[in-house]
Amino acid sequence: MKQRSSQDYANNLAVQLRKGYLAFCVLKICSSPHYTSEIIAALKDAELVVVEGTIYPLLARLLRDGLLVHEWRESAQGPPRKYYHRTEYGDEVIALLSDNITALSKALAKL
Repeated sequence: MKQRSSQDYANNLAVQLRKGYLAFCVLKICSSPHYTSEIIAALKDAELVVVEGTIYPLLARLLRDGLLVHEWRESAQGPPRKYYHRTEYGDEVIALLSDNITALSKALAKL
């Protein structure tokens, strides 16, 4: 069996961790209504750089899974914007995820 390079393996793990963590971060941001550009800016401010090609599929999945809803709002700077915010189910999930992330952080600190 051919073994992957350590760099490839580490990159794969990092991608998996980042996907889950990014979903968590988007749910945190969407405790109040935000449109896509605001979500991307908040992630960039937290030094989690993402592109629209990453965020739109994630938002679509979170909508489909019932964690987010959206509403259209008029914009003074152009066409209406789609604002995303957490559902009650999303609130429950983020609370549980927060507990899990705290536990994981404590475990990492102990290691």
